[in-house]
Amino acid sequence: MAQLDTLDIIVLVALLLGTVAYFTKGTYWAVQKDPYATSLANGSAAKAGKSRNILEKLQETGKNCVVFYGSQTGTAEDYASRLAKEGSSRFGLKTMTADLEDYDYENLDQWPEDCLAVFVLATYGEGEPTDNAVEFYEFMGGEDVSFSEKGGPDGEPLGSLKYVAFGLGNNTYEHYNSMVRNVSKYLDRLGAKRIGEAGEGDDGAGTMEEDFLAWKEPMWIALADTMNLEEREAVYEPVFEVTEKPDLSAEDNTVYLGEPNKNHLEGASKGPYNAHNPYIAPISESTEIFKDAERNCLHLEVDISESNLSYTTGDHIAVWPTNAGREVDRFLDVLNMQDKRGTVITVKGLDATAKVPFPSPTTYEAAIRYHMEICAPVSRQMVDSLAQFAPNEEIKNEMSTIGKDKDIFAEKVASKRVNIAQFLESFGQKWDNIPFSFFIEGIHKLQPRYYSISSSSLAQKKKISITAVVTSDRSEGNPSHVVKGVTTNYLLALKEKQHGAEKPDPHGLEYALTGPRNKYDGIHVPVHVRHSNFKLPSDPAKPIIMVGPGTGVAPFRGFVQERAEQLKKGETVGKTLLFFGCRKEKEDFIYREQWEQWGSELGDAFELVTAFSRDGANKVYVQHRLKERADEINKLLEQKAYLYVCGDAANMAREVNDVVSTIISEKRGVSKQKGEEIVKGMRAANQYQEDVWS
Repeated sequence: MAQLDTLDIIVLVALLLGTVAYFTKGTYWAVQKDPYATSLANGSAAKAGKSRNILEKLQETGKNCVVFYGSQTGTAEDYASRLAKEGSSRFGLKTMTADLEDYDYENLDQWPEDCLAVFVLATYGEGEPTDNAVEFYEFMGGEDVSFSEKGGPDGEPLGSLKYVAFGLGNNTYEHYNSMVRNVSKYLDRLGAKRIGEAGEGDDGAGTMEEDFLAWKEPMWIALADTMNLEEREAVYEPVFEVTEKPDLSAEDNTVYLGEPNKNHLEGASKGPYNAHNPYIAPISESTEIFKDAERNCLHLEVDISESNLSYTTGDHIAVWPTNAGREVDRFLDVLNMQDKRGTVITVKGLDATAKVPFPSPTTYEAAIRYHMEICAPVSRQMVDSLAQFAPNEEIKNEMSTIGKDKDIFAEKVASKRVNIAQFLESFGQKWDNIPFSFFIEGIHKLQPRYYSISSSSLAQKKKISITAVVTSDRSEGNPSHVVKGVTTNYLLALKEKQHGAEKPDPHGLEYALTGPRNKYDGIHVPVHVRHSNFKLPSDPAKPIIMVGPGTGVAPFRGFVQERAEQLKKGETVGKTLLFFGCRKEKEDFIYREQWEQWGSELGDAFELVTAFSRDGANKVYVQHRLKERADEINKLLEQKAYLYVCGDAANMAREVNDVVSTIISEKRGVSKQKGEEIVKGMRAANQYQEDVWS
């Protein structure tokens, strides 16, 4: 028998594969990809192997309106979804939402004349783009921006692009809503035509939702006029199809019970760990650091030694929360779905562009507990939309009135800070006519919560410290109603479990502490790490001034720990001045012993200045202490000291900014305006950094 050479073998194998393909119709490999099958689930289109050509996507799907979003915490993505849905139901637009990081933008100069682009853009930190909008922002703002055809009518490459824009910002930051302002400027410069005003929402004033609603209506009017759209009665049209699967049990190993993707489902979680794929990290240590019977503040040590996670001092850790059992039960009960909590369902998009926010098959309970932000305050638009499903005409009319009137909503709903189930419950009826798809579409996806890391990566590379006050706020409009922080109370329950509590349930919230299929048992929590620009100077000899009242001191614990470690390694460490404030010295002076220890190690290089607001006749805050040390502050700033502020944005951070500019003005003999300009220059040079929240 003749010998087969290599070429013969290759030809025979190819023929065999072709024959198998013909008779099986590709059954063995033409399997629909599970979007949650990998650790990169819900990542960019490029990672998923999809086309990055938005024009191809429009043509394939027959869309004529794309709502692009740049989102960090999910709010901009939610607004984008709402606009897409409203554009479809009210005006018949063929809409889709698009994550800005999923597409390339060189061919925007070929944008179809009859197609609309909508940009919903959050501003992150000090005027920065959100993580998913960085490439888009840098491309559009580049001096040498170059498109595929490098031209356009009258030299305007984007002359065919019609767009509307809404920004999400916080007026406590200097660069308020800079993303929407700058992107609008870039688009206009390139010839794009904006329809209506660019809207701006203000999270700092707490008016984001009302700002959005106030912008939205005139925008639709202008848009309908410009594009000859005809408004029709808006009727609910589901984006997702929810199908119950009575043949499947919740115990089936193919059913997701809260796992974020297939690797977690199969017990083979692997990195890279990121915003789409958490690491189930052990909590090695948890401590109560307040001495106040009425309030809790936690110090946690999260062990990342078995992961590929790393961090640098000043970064953030994201904790993936789970909703409290009490609120899950309330939600199911008001919808008359208690008997269906364990029913298996599948969820699929009714449109090729609809992105299902969680993996399925799953159960009603798992979707509600692990994936839906059911504890968020109910919005006015949600109330208005829910009216159509009211159990009777009287409630329907009342709901419509509340949903359409800003002042009535503020009085009856917003002031009470109730979530969706608490609001529906107040009518004393079961709401069993609402399709579950409505909630999947209308309620935010449950988002990770970010905490400033309170440890130094130089001192403890494999353990991340978290410092968190447990949130428990009374509502002004309803003093008997206490709003419990979702994540901090979850962490408190974990801490109590770690310390041997038989029923670790501090407020009757009933958290599922062991996670889906007991995968978090042994005191574990899902986390990932987010990079921050809040960093120590590269030269440890540079002086630093830190202002951090309350848990705003968290990153500065890491900074001081790092400088003590640098000194041990023989490096020269500059002046390290920390201003810390709290209510009472004996109750919430956190890390006191550690400041003393690091102080003894750092010697004259470290000084802690305290302000206790409720220990004396007059309230004393960190701002007052800064004024008292005006000479030293000015001298350090003249030596190019770095100044850091962490904590409340609306009051403390704004006042610190004012105090610093006043100190510079008075001590250098310049005008107040000049002092403010010097502070702005410090910010631009990263000499003045903030890590603040509203």
